[in-house]
Amino acid sequence: MLNPSLDVAALAARFASAGRVQIAEFLAPGIAEAWHAHLAARDDWLRVINAGDTVYELGRAAQAALTPEASAQLEAGVYAGARAGFQYRFCSIRVPDDPERRATSTDPLAAFATFMSEGPVQAVLHKITGAGAIRFADAQATAYHPGDFLTAHDDAVTGKARHAAYVFGLTPLWRPEWGGLLLFHDDRRVHDGFVPALNTLNLFRVPQSHSVSEVTRAAPGPRYAITGWLRG
Repeated sequence: MLNPSLDVAALAARFASAGRVQIAEFLAPGIAEAWHAHLAARDDWLRVINAGDTVYELGRAAQAALTPEASAQLEAGVYAGARAGFQYRFCSIRVPDDPERRATSTDPLAAFATFMSEGPVQAVLHKITGAGAIRFADAQATAYHPGDFLTAHDDAVTGKARHAAYVFGLTPLWRPEWGGLLLFHDDRRVHDGFVPALNTLNLFRVPQSHSVSEVTRAAPGPRYAITGWLRG
């Protein structure tokens, strides 16, 4: 359930002015806590790493099979990529875009993607973003562990019809200095930033340059979220 006390008009005004908005207490009480527990208990996470346009997905077995030398080499390659251009490393559980596959899936994440795509939630997202062309939301669960990050990009991909992006935060306790911040910036200056939080929906217009800062070793656990795009 959505939080029935959301001030949709005020959120829409903020989004229209800044191109982004942070919506605190997005769902009714207790739901986000259950989602956090669900994601923390799952064992089907894939570690996703890019090398240019190629994406590698490593399950638990593949990660365990890496020798210390191979692991160090992989880490060196990830940081070299971050110095040279677009690079990311985090863990993910993806939801299929196809509505028929979602409908037959028993994964709660598929149900969440449907929830974000239909009925009262879609109506609220239309009003806040002003994008009536939105037809569905895609989704993936993400977990950023220490050392994970996502460098600057703007989410504009030809043919994807992305009108806005969202990050539904599922991290109950977090401090800004632990990293994992959703940052909006150009090459010289940070213009805005959102700290990970529980039951908070960060919503922003596409295209818009943004990144996720590296999670530090001080973090007591992963930065959990469900993320995706609102698409035509």
